[in-house]
Amino acid sequence: MTTRQNGLYSKAITAIWLLFAGGLIVFILYIYAVSINFLNLFGELPNMRTLENPKSALSSELYSADNALLGKYFRENRTPVDYEDLPENFINALVATEDIRFEEHSGIDPEAMGRVAGSLLIGSSRGGGSTLTQQLAKNLFKTRGEELNNGLLNDTPGLRTLIHKTKEWIMAVKLERSYTKKEIMMMYLNIFEFGSNAFGVQSAAKTFFNKHPKDLEVQESAVLVGLFKNPNYYSPKFNPENAKIRRNVVLSQMVKYGFLPAEEYEKLKDNDIKLDYRVENQNLGLAPYFRTEASKFLLQWCRENGYDLYADGLKIYTTIDSRMQKYAEQAMEQHMKDRQKEFFKHWKGRNPWTDRNGNEIKNFPEIAIKRTDRYKRLAERFDGDQDSINYYLNKKIPMTIFSWDGEKEVMMSPMDSLKYYKHFLQAGFMAMEPQTGHIKAWVGGINYKHFKYDHVKQGVRQPGSTFKPFLYTAAIENGYYPCYEVIDSKVCITLPDGNTWCPNNSDNKFSGKKYTLRNALAESVNSVSAFLVNKLGAETLVATAKRMGITTPLEPNPSLALGVSDVTLFDMVGAYGTFVNSGTWTQPTFITRIEDKHGNILADFTPTKVEALSEETAYMMVHMLKAAAEPGGTAYYGLRHRNGLKNEIGAKTGTTQNYSDAWFMGITPNLVCGTWVGGDDRSIHFRTIALGQGNKLAMPIYGYFMKKVYGDKTLDVSKEPFPKPSTPLSVELDCAKYNGQMPVDSSQMEEFLQIPAEIDLDAEI
Repeated sequence: MTTRQNGLYSKAITAIWLLFAGGLIVFILYIYAVSINFLNLFGELPNMRTLENPKSALSSELYSADNALLGKYFRENRTPVDYEDLPENFINALVATEDIRFEEHSGIDPEAMGRVAGSLLIGSSRGGGSTLTQQLAKNLFKTRGEELNNGLLNDTPGLRTLIHKTKEWIMAVKLERSYTKKEIMMMYLNIFEFGSNAFGVQSAAKTFFNKHPKDLEVQESAVLVGLFKNPNYYSPKFNPENAKIRRNVVLSQMVKYGFLPAEEYEKLKDNDIKLDYRVENQNLGLAPYFRTEASKFLLQWCRENGYDLYADGLKIYTTIDSRMQKYAEQAMEQHMKDRQKEFFKHWKGRNPWTDRNGNEIKNFPEIAIKRTDRYKRLAERFDGDQDSINYYLNKKIPMTIFSWDGEKEVMMSPMDSLKYYKHFLQAGFMAMEPQTGHIKAWVGGINYKHFKYDHVKQGVRQPGSTFKPFLYTAAIENGYYPCYEVIDSKVCITLPDGNTWCPNNSDNKFSGKKYTLRNALAESVNSVSAFLVNKLGAETLVATAKRMGITTPLEPNPSLALGVSDVTLFDMVGAYGTFVNSGTWTQPTFITRIEDKHGNILADFTPTKVEALSEETAYMMVHMLKAAAEPGGTAYYGLRHRNGLKNEIGAKTGTTQNYSDAWFMGITPNLVCGTWVGGDDRSIHFRTIALGQGNKLAMPIYGYFMKKVYGDKTLDVSKEPFPKPSTPLSVELDCAKYNGQMPVDSSQMEEFLQIPAEIDLDAEI
């Protein structure tokens, strides 16, 4: 080579090195300029605080007392998972497919970037160059969102993508410096959206396979890893063929890098994907009515304490027992399915909405539909034009309707849909531990997806005769006693307006025989209740019920003795708990504690307690309520023979006028339950007492529930007798000792029963 040629070669080499060095300097300056957003050309990067505390929305989780997950509250269904909870096959599938040099690089993979650059030069595609860390940066910090890309150059074609990539490189390197490889991988797996409202691998495994991540088989892991490329296009639910192809690509990558034997791949590649698909939502799972009611309390607590129920990953622990809840829901379904069949048969060929005289209420559907959201939207859309509204209300459209034999796809108009649903009976059930106030089971209706209204705490209805124990409690407190006798005869009470109230018994007859208060309560004799409220006054009854936890408005009228004022099932169960809990009313409670996502306790909840009754009064009322489950009582046959419950049970049935509301209240030493059954509208009910009374329409749910509870040996529900008071009673409870003869004058009664002489009991017999 000549001297001249050597000189040219040296200059060329020097120029190349100068260009390389200059390019490197320019690249470094460019990276630095992007990192500081020089002259606002590139848009901001996430600040260091965001990097140190990367935040993603986490579902708050609701747990039962026995630590079963009842449900979640979320905008994005995301529950974090730890690295140790992942199977090795999932990690191998992810690394083999998305970033084989994940353990080696520092956020940026030069080899992958070089491969991409070479592919661009020759016009082919050999895969992306983004590392898992870069993908995390993109998803975690929204590096391509408008908030971080408002620089002057961001709208320049061609530069936008380069700036995005540069920011991801910078944030990837920062992430690698701040976190371990395991932490980076888990952050990525916990934030990725897999489709079907599943955010993070925990939710994805649950949604597609109904499994915990650690239980995933290799082919299932491959399906989920395949979703990283495109969750919609490769969805195993909506695009199963695409998902199968992508799964096999993932499996072949595992073979390529030695994570899976080739022969296993050959066995798996032709298999179809087997899903156990269930998108988590508020309509599914145990206790949906309870979860909704709990959310009302939790949202208020979060507002007052600065938390976001739907994003802060709170752990909420409840009093619900998942086993009892399951049995309550099963009992509800078993009974209501049967009663609904009878109801359809009972009203065949007729509409069930009737007035007090049994006549069909005219225009009932037209009036009822005006209360619906659909009607209100149509009225707003057509500015109240009734013809247009009626056209769409009566136009048949495809819809999914509820039936006790499963959902049905039908063509039905909104008006016909309303008529159909108005034929359904509804129900509510609640079980509570009286000593603690802990609610163990809560069923607010027959099907949450189709009937959202909660009949435990939201609904208020007339309790009928289940309200009478409050009257008898007031009587005991005012000197009466269980063996006191009253003649079953007509009682008329003059009202303030000059009218008289003369209630009938359920059979419209007065027998003229003497009833002890205990037997009168057991057989629900209305004339005896009228007698007592006339002596005590309705104001006394109101005060007693309020003291025992009834919170709804109560009118101080004599008819209150027969349960004409609306109450909630929630309050009724709490009030009956007072009898069992030695006179102490304990506020019904359903949340015990709230923890943050790290397990730190944020709040503990203790129920309010009120000494509402004396221990003696409470025990005498338990004794009185036990009579309903003894021969002659309204609950005897159903509980003892139909359900085979032989232990001590206190009970009260209730049936309102026209059989609109059927109630049953049941008490045992450590469980108090209440049941209501009726139509959503009071005008919808059975026409006969044989079908509509409380012991036929409501009590069986309790019977089925208790039979299942007692059959579960893992539950500690007492079959023992009710505990006796700590001190001797001041009155005799064994009416047989009187041999049917009550003391005949006040002095004898005062001496025997130690009742103050000023109470003229002799005159009241």
